[in-house]
Amino acid sequence: MPHTAAPSVPVPELHVERLVPTAAWCLPYLLGWSLFLGVEFGLSSGVSDGPQSPIEWLLGADDRLVFFVLLLAAPVFWWLGRFRYLRRGNLLVRSLHQVGVFIDGPAGQGAIARWRPVGLSLLVACVSLAASWRVAERFDDLPPAYHDEYSYLFQAETFMAGRISFPSHEQPRLFDQMHVLNEGRFASRYFPGAGLWMAPFVAAGHPYWGQWLAGGLCATLMFWIGRELAGDAGGLAAGLLTALSPGMALFSNLLLAHHPTLVGLGMFVLGFLRMVRGTTLHCPAEKRKCVSMYGWAAFAGIGLAFAALCRPLTAAGMALPYGVYLIWWAARGGCLRFQGAPTRARRLLALVALGVPLVAASVGMFCVDRVITGSGWTTPYSVYLDLHTPRHVYGFNNVTRGEKRLGPRVIDNYDKWAENLTSELAARNAAARLTASWKWTLGILPLTLTVGGGLVLWRRLSSGTWLIFAGILSLHAVHIPYWFVGMEDHHYVFESGPLWAVLTAVISIEAARAWRAAANSALTLWWGTFVAAAVAMNFTVSSGVWSSPYEQGIGRVLYARQKHGRFAALVSRMAVPTPALVLVESDPGDRHIDYVTNSPALSGPVLIAHYLPQSIPILEVKRLFPDRALFLYRAKDDEWSRLE
Repeated sequence: MPHTAAPSVPVPELHVERLVPTAAWCLPYLLGWSLFLGVEFGLSSGVSDGPQSPIEWLLGADDRLVFFVLLLAAPVFWWLGRFRYLRRGNLLVRSLHQVGVFIDGPAGQGAIARWRPVGLSLLVACVSLAASWRVAERFDDLPPAYHDEYSYLFQAETFMAGRISFPSHEQPRLFDQMHVLNEGRFASRYFPGAGLWMAPFVAAGHPYWGQWLAGGLCATLMFWIGRELAGDAGGLAAGLLTALSPGMALFSNLLLAHHPTLVGLGMFVLGFLRMVRGTTLHCPAEKRKCVSMYGWAAFAGIGLAFAALCRPLTAAGMALPYGVYLIWWAARGGCLRFQGAPTRARRLLALVALGVPLVAASVGMFCVDRVITGSGWTTPYSVYLDLHTPRHVYGFNNVTRGEKRLGPRVIDNYDKWAENLTSELAARNAAARLTASWKWTLGILPLTLTVGGGLVLWRRLSSGTWLIFAGILSLHAVHIPYWFVGMEDHHYVFESGPLWAVLTAVISIEAARAWRAAANSALTLWWGTFVAAAVAMNFTVSSGVWSSPYEQGIGRVLYARQKHGRFAALVSRMAVPTPALVLVESDPGDRHIDYVTNSPALSGPVLIAHYLPQSIPILEVKRLFPDRALFLYRAKDDEWSRLE
C-alpha cells in the first residue's frame, strides 16, 4: 500500500472576543492549590507526633499524593499543548482531535447519529445498575438498616393492600413503630410518593430493585439534561458521573425517598429546559413531531408533582429558582432567541400544562392527609413531630421551642438527641453538607476546580446551566434551618449530587471547547485524567481527606443491617411454635435501633411488640392474643425467654 501522509488537524477559527485569556485559567488552578495546601497543612498542624518529612506527608493519605501530582502536572500539559511537535498530526493529536469533534457535538447524519444518544443513555443506565449491584453484594440479603426504611416499607405494604391507612390496634402502644403514626389510624408519617414507587417491587419480593431502577433512570435523565445543555459529550459525562457517584451507589441500597425524588426532579429539569427552548422533539422512526412545548411542560409538571409527593421541601427548594424564572419567561419570554419563538399566550398555556399536575398532586395529598389525620391541612409528618419529637422541629431554637410542647407521647431518648439550632451550628451544618455532598458526588478538589472554571466561563454558560446552579444553592439554603446535618452528613441535600454532576459535565465541555479554540487541547486530557482519578479513588481510598468515605459509609449501614439481621434470625429460630408474639424490651442507650416492626395489618405469623409491663400487664397481653405463644427479648442484655 502506498504511504499516505497523516491527515492534518484543522485549526479552529479563532475569534479574539471568544477566547478565554490564559491568565483567567489561573483562577481555578490557584483556588485548587490554595484549598489543597490550606487543608493539608491545617491537618498536619493538628498532628502531635512531631514534624513530618515531605515523603511522610505525601504518603500520609491515600489520595493526597495523586492529587498533588495531578495539580503539579497541569502546567506541563499546558506547555505540551503549545509545543510545536504536537501540531504535526501525530497519534496523540489525532486522538485529541477526535475527542474534540465529539465535544463540539456535530449534528451528524444517518441512523448512527440519530440513535447514538439512545445508546449512550442505555450505557449510562447499565453503569448505574452495575454500581448499585456492586454495593448490594456487600449487604447480602440482610434486612434494612434504618427506622425510616421500615416506615417506607410499612407505607408500601399499606398501599399494596389497597388502603391509605389501617385502624390502630386495641392496645396501640404495643405496636408503636418509629416514624409510623398510631393515633387511631396506623400509617407511615412520610409522604406517599416513595411508598407508591416501592409498592410494586415490595409486592414482587425485591424492594431494592425499585431503588436500583430509580438510580438508573436518574442517571439517564441526567444524560439527557447534560445533552440538552452541552451536546452528546456533556450528556455522557453527566450520566456517567451520576452513575459512578458513590453516594448514588450507596443510597440505591437504602429504602429511602431520595431515589424516587430524583426521578421526579430529573423529569422536571429536562421537561423545563425543553419547554423553555420551545422546540419539539422529532420521532426518529416517524417524520412527525411527537412532543410539543405543552407536552414537555406537562412532563415537567408531572415530575415535580411526584417529587413533591416524595420529599416536598426538597422539591420546593430545588424548584424555587425555576419558578422565579418561569414567571419571567411566561410574561416576557426566554433568554434564548430562536425562530418561531412562542407567543405570550402559548407560554401561558404551557404554564397551565405544568401547573395542572401540581394541583392534582395537592388535591391527592389533601385527601390522604384527611384520611390519616382527620384534616386535609394537617400532615401525618407534622402530627408525628408534635407528638413524639417536638425538639426536632424545623427552624432555629428548635429545642427551646420544642420543650414548651412536651407531652406524654414524646420518645424521650430519641427526642433529646436534637441539638438547639443556633446561627453557629447552622453555619457548621451548611458547610458540612456542602463538603459531604461534594465528597459523595465526585470529590472536593474536582468540584472546587469546576466552580472556579464556571467563574472563568460564566459568559459562555447558558441560562439552563445557571438555573441548575441556583437550584443547588436553593436546596442547600432551605435546609439551613434544621439542626441535624443528615445521614452521611448530607442526606437532606442528597438530591444536589446529580445536579453537581451535570454542572461539572457542562463546565468541563465548555472548558474543553475553550482550550481547543486556544490550541490547548492537551489540557482536556489532563482534566479527564483528574476526573477519572477522582472517580476511581472515591471507590478505593480508605484514608483520604478529599474522596468519599465510601467504605466507612458501607460499614455503618452494614453494622445496622447485621443487627437487624441477627434479631430476625433469632426470631425465626426461637419464636416457635407459631403463631407467636415477641415482646421486646428496648435498649434505652441505642436510640437508632428499634426492633418493633410489623406489617400494617398485624397479621403475620410472628408479631413484634413492645414490652410494657407497667401499663399493659402480661395477663392483658395474653387476653389480647390467646392463640399466640409469648416470648420476651431484652435487647440490652441480649436475653431471650419464653413467657408461660
